[in-house]
Amino acid sequence: MKCPFCGTEDTGVIDSRPSDDGLSIRRRRECKECKKRFTTYEKQDTMPLLVIKKDGNREAYDRSKVEKGILRSCEKRPISANTINKMLDDIESKLYAMEKYEVQSYEIGEIVMQVLQKIDDVAYIRFASVYRNFKDVNTFIDEVAKISKR
Repeated sequence: MKCPFCGTEDTGVIDSRPSDDGLSIRRRRECKECKKRFTTYEKQDTMPLLVIKKDGNREAYDRSKVEKGILRSCEKRPISANTINKMLDDIESKLYAMEKYEVQSYEIGEIVMQVLQKIDDVAYIRFASVYRNFKDVNTFIDEVAKISKR
């Protein structure tokens, strides 16, 4: 591993442990040349994921697009940034567990709704109203009625 301070490639690991999210390994390193310390994260390489859009076009999966939709749904709700990051990690875990190189955009939307429904009913309804493109208030009322039966 190249030292970010002096550029030498002679560095050593002085401490390793799982990261807080449990999805990577945090390594504390020390440069043998300049003696400065820095942290690296080792994460398993995942297969590239393509999203098949409604119009049939394919594009690379973009976590920030999912995050933007979730943030909009969770606006002014008592949901921490940490919880949102855990939701995103959970969604991605479910996507990669499908072991497919291509995923339909509606599959991602369904997974997002499953995760949101466990966290916050209002955020779920907000996301569902946009994702499912509610046409009228009756569709909205039907979805709220499903939630209130739980």
